[in-house]
Amino acid sequence: MKVTLYTDGGARGNPGNAGAGVHIVDERGTLIEDVAKPLGVATNNEAEYHAVIIGFEKILEHFSMEVGHLDVTLKLDSELVGKQLMGSYRVKEPRLKELFMHAKESMDNFRSVHIVCIPREQNKEADRLSNLAMDQGL
Repeated sequence: MKVTLYTDGGARGNPGNAGAGVHIVDERGTLIEDVAKPLGVATNNEAEYHAVIIGFEKILEHFSMEVGHLDVTLKLDSELVGKQLMGSYRVKEPRLKELFMHAKESMDNFRSVHIVCIPREQNKEADRLSNLAMDQGL
């Protein structure tokens, strides 16, 4: 089975009031779950990683019996986080290293994870959810 995970994180101020947005659909485009989670104070990059981790956790909740057979496509508009998870960029920031390791460990639960950096215009739902989460965190 194939699942597409769209994620976005943001912070108003850097660091500042942060939120994570997650939009998960199956291979037919049917909505599995939307998440808007306030994160408190965090940087933009920390919020991006939290969104990825939350997304993987939600997929595990929905497909606990099939996780080893799932192919996940992660779509995000953060080039930094995407390239770090693909191994193209190094993770230097200590707080990001911890989140990076958590995200990488989460990826090991699936048969495959394909990471695609997309333009912000193609990530509107996750962006909307991230902004909603930041609004809720005020």
